[in-house]
Amino acid sequence: MTADGFTTCLWFDGQAEEAAQYYTSVFKNSRLGRVTRYTEAGPGPAGTVVTVEFEINGQRFVGLNGGPEFTFSEAISFQIDCADQDEVDYYWDRLTEEGGQEVACGWVKDKYGVSWQVVPTELTDMVTDPDQEKARRATEAMLSMKKLDIAELRRAYEGG
Repeated sequence: MTADGFTTCLWFDGQAEEAAQYYTSVFKNSRLGRVTRYTEAGPGPAGTVVTVEFEINGQRFVGLNGGPEFTFSEAISFQIDCADQDEVDYYWDRLTEEGGQEVACGWVKDKYGVSWQVVPTELTDMVTDPDQEKARRATEAMLSMKKLDIAELRRAYEGG
């Protein structure tokens, strides 16, 4: 493996370029890269997009227009670690707009069907606290939410 690590390939049904533009608009530290197009050799119509490269927060992706054979599922998701409630709200709102879907426990599915976990970084500390009662309360609070509310998680964690 090269020193650059790996690239995540996301399979779309004709929406790879649109999705890459969308993701690079949602995530501030991102950029579009190379776009490849079918030639006369096919198998798609000449000039249409085969792949589009993009980067989000240092993670490399390739969007592939592979067709309708495969779709996304919750078995794969991307976790967004958020520093505060403003970040949670920003990503939640952006990823649920235009047909995105709120799921549960901080999970959303965007308009392309990709699953995201929008998680405040302090939640991990809460649910793994050695004090099992605090961890239980934080976990129960999280399980009752769709979008995670840091203030409510803190209240539950502290027993309030």
